[in-house]
Amino acid sequence: MRTKELLDEATKLKPQERFALVESLIKSLDEPDTNLDEIWADEAEKRLNAYRDGRLDSISMEEIFKAE
Repeated sequence: MRTKELLDEATKLKPQERFALVESLIKSLDEPDTNLDEIWADEAEKRLNAYRDGRLDSISMEEIFKAE
């Protein structure tokens, strides 16, 4: 079934049924991306190693939040 056909059929649903359909579609777009989680874990590991090796400067929390 093509997108237009799906949309035509969906608009024939009762408002509550359309809401349930929309909610399900939105939830399906919000599923976690395990690949993205792996990328961020690798990046965090690289940054931690760079910090420990002295290749990355740090800023204290006090410096970040000090009042100007």
